[in-house]
Amino acid sequence: MSKVENTEDKKAVREFKPTTLALKNKNTVYLAVFILLTFGIISYFTMPKELFPEINFPTVFVQSIYPGNSPEDIENLITRPLENELQSVQGINELRSSSMQDFSMIFVEFQTNVDIKEALVDVKDAIDRSKSELPDDMLADPQAVDLDFSSFPILNVNLSGDYSLIQLKEYAEFLQDAMERVYEISQVNISGVDERAIRIEIDLPRMEMLGLSFQAIENTLRMENITMAGGELSIGGTRRSVRTVGEFKTIDDIRNIIIKQDPTHIVYLRDVAEVIDGFEDKKSYARLDGKPVVTLQVIKKDGENLITASESVMQIIVDAYADGYVPSDLDVNYTFDQSKDTKEQLSNLENSIIIGVILVITVLFFFLGLRNAVIVGLAIPMSIFITFVILNIQDAQVNMIVLFSLILALGMLVDNGIVVVENITRYRERGYPKFEAARLAVGEIAMPVISSTLTTLAAFFPLMFWEGMMGEFMKYMPITLIVVLTSSLLVALVFIPVFINTFDREGKKAKGAPRKKLLIVASSMAVVAILFYFMKIIWVANILALIAIIISTHQLFMNRIAIWFQKHFLSTLERWYQRLMTFSLRGKNPIWFLLGMFILFFLSMAFYGYRSGNI
Repeated sequence: MSKVENTEDKKAVREFKPTTLALKNKNTVYLAVFILLTFGIISYFTMPKELFPEINFPTVFVQSIYPGNSPEDIENLITRPLENELQSVQGINELRSSSMQDFSMIFVEFQTNVDIKEALVDVKDAIDRSKSELPDDMLADPQAVDLDFSSFPILNVNLSGDYSLIQLKEYAEFLQDAMERVYEISQVNISGVDERAIRIEIDLPRMEMLGLSFQAIENTLRMENITMAGGELSIGGTRRSVRTVGEFKTIDDIRNIIIKQDPTHIVYLRDVAEVIDGFEDKKSYARLDGKPVVTLQVIKKDGENLITASESVMQIIVDAYADGYVPSDLDVNYTFDQSKDTKEQLSNLENSIIIGVILVITVLFFFLGLRNAVIVGLAIPMSIFITFVILNIQDAQVNMIVLFSLILALGMLVDNGIVVVENITRYRERGYPKFEAARLAVGEIAMPVISSTLTTLAAFFPLMFWEGMMGEFMKYMPITLIVVLTSSLLVALVFIPVFINTFDREGKKAKGAPRKKLLIVASSMAVVAILFYFMKIIWVANILALIAIIISTHQLFMNRIAIWFQKHFLSTLERWYQRLMTFSLRGKNPIWFLLGMFILFFLSMAFYGYRSGNI
């Protein structure tokens, strides 16, 4: 080293204490990396997955029905008294009402930080306080309901086949009990078939001829269909309870009830009425392809994994077929399956992240070489998995907003790592030992790197306080970006120096492994990857296949392309850039360039305004 370099080094020797500590404890750092990656992978697979964030829709609807009154009367008699009481409820953002013929609707919109369940209770209390001012002859009290998106079904399971509705309902009830035992499932509703009802259709002329009445028949049915205690018996020193069981068990028990008896004649219920085993009046219809079906509407718990819930429900159907609890010719179809769209959209975003990582590493390869590109590229998956650990601790979900934020941050995750690797390489080229090179290089650029990252994070902090429904929807974008960029700073200043220090060799540049040997290793990994594909362990197969492709392409042609890019293309680009700068700084050219920029700016704005048109 020259005297100038030695003098400069002695003037200011700076170090970043966390980096120095990490370099002295490499085994601990690798253990921390392993723990973070392991928990990151576990967090990703266990976190709830939704297509969109679950947002709180803080609105309560107050409905009132008062038949026979005009909109003006509804306004004066119902809407205004209710509004006067509702205005006293805390946390209201906006109160709107609509008075129509026979009907009043009040929309109570709360602030987004209000618990909607507590708000619903407060609204009901306000309705109770207003009852003294409402008309006494209302058919029903005003009803308050909230709009809960988590109560919407995530999946409909439709049962059909050559079976009666009673049989289909029995199968549906069995599946309903099994599905509701799944942890992620809140409830399962059955539609398309109503509750069973025993209908007694009385022959009115015959009943009158026999001197009976509706009241007499009703009282007889009520008294016969009863189970009552019969006291206690003491047997052998033990007290035993006795009860009389009189409830109906079959339809014939009802038909054979004696409703009138005299010395000459006994009248049974079947003599004056037809007893039918049927259903209540139709309240819901379910049809698929024009055929009646019995539908199970599956509703998951708030905050649980939608995909896991749907897969558990489908597995219950498979197990029911296998165990013979439902017949093999029973047709089961799935409709309104939200998990299908969710899996497709999340899969597309995951693939975009993987492709982005590959493209980023490819670009780094041309500028930094294979080893440094791989080391810098490790910042991307490590930062992402650390982010999943932190989001999982916050009980967050994996959704479109989170994954889109990660895609947005892909290019920024390697910025700090590039600066660290290049500065360490510069110190190594000046002859420093690898430990000193890493310590001094990171110490030199740590504060600028931290400052640069903080200025980037500062742009996202205001978005965390975004109010309203849109703020609730988008809040995890700034949170994810802040967490992942902070994680990339940790990786660049602590982990990457350790990786460089580990894979850098002291002394002369060691020769790489023979080309033939590396190609054999790549071929072996490709064969193992194919075996994992057959075993359907896709993620392991993808990793092995990617490593095999990187090794083989690097040995066959990518290394020569990288050398040509660095030694020829970049050199030519630098010469062009030098000529352009020389020309732009000559004479009055800077003034003309600056003036041209302003003209281009205003022309662009004018063109944009012309293209946008009037709104």
